[in-house]
Amino acid sequence: MAKFKKKKSAPTTGPEDSKKESVKENPVDVPETEKSEPVEDNSSTDPPVSVAEKSEKDRKLNKLFWMRVALAVIAGTAATFIFEDIEGEDRRWASIAFMIIVFFGTIIVAKGMKMQLPSSDRKKIVTQAIGSYVFLYLFTWIVTYTLVHSGSVSSGINL
Repeated sequence: MAKFKKKKSAPTTGPEDSKKESVKENPVDVPETEKSEPVEDNSSTDPPVSVAEKSEKDRKLNKLFWMRVALAVIAGTAATFIFEDIEGEDRRWASIAFMIIVFFGTIIVAKGMKMQLPSSDRKKIVTQAIGSYVFLYLFTWIVTYTLVHSGSVSSGINL
């Protein structure tokens, strides 16, 4: 429980009274207490991780990150050519479904890497580089589609 200091002056009646009155606090004799050492919480079931295991885990997560970045660029470029025959709105949904399927493929590969992650970091296999993957896929898909089809649209700009 928190300890509070007792107020030694009488309560003021108005806001102006507190400015006029200067209360001088006398130091209260508080007995010194022994400094307690922090108690370790052993309620967690995760075993302590050594430096070698941590660097191995970080190396594998880094490898997963760059694998997803590279696959996003490759799959985004491939989506431009794979779904060339599909017209309209179906092309967009087919490409997004392809993006999700490739991402699930990376999750399967990541599980095959046998990363020794503590139970609190299990979701790292799914969340590692998910934002980079989605945005790079969409960016690459849009840019390659624009470059491939830029000659077929008459925009008034001679290339």
